[in-house]
Amino acid sequence: MLVRMDLARIIIREQADSQVIVLRERGGDRHFPILIGLNEAIAIDRRIRGAQPPRPLTHDLMAKIIDSLDAELEKVVVNDLRDHTFYATLVIRRNGEVITVDSRPSDAIALGVANDTAIFVEEQVLRAVCSPEEPDADD
Repeated sequence: MLVRMDLARIIIREQADSQVIVLRERGGDRHFPILIGLNEAIAIDRRIRGAQPPRPLTHDLMAKIIDSLDAELEKVVVNDLRDHTFYATLVIRRNGEVITVDSRPSDAIALGVANDTAIFVEEQVLRAVCSPEEPDADD
């Protein structure tokens, strides 16, 4: 079963090796972090802000290729977790045909965020890693 998620946070610490994105269940309270590289974090942040570089960067290029093929990135699916590594697929639709492409979650999310592409996570992945919202200290 797929669960709809939102990109809730991106944490960029330029002096750290790993950056963090947090996915949060839409309409629910489950969330979890994914460690990503600095370049991917900056690409996600740039695409969220709509910043246009003078030349296309990798994720911009990927988006242009999909578009030039008259295809659409339908959704991003984080579909597995093995040995502390997340796996994802790009679900691309072209002329009614569904094409899935293996991807790192960070690249898939960087590609999808500029176009509000839906992010999903397989239920078994959520069960393995998610944590519910922490209650506020005032509650």
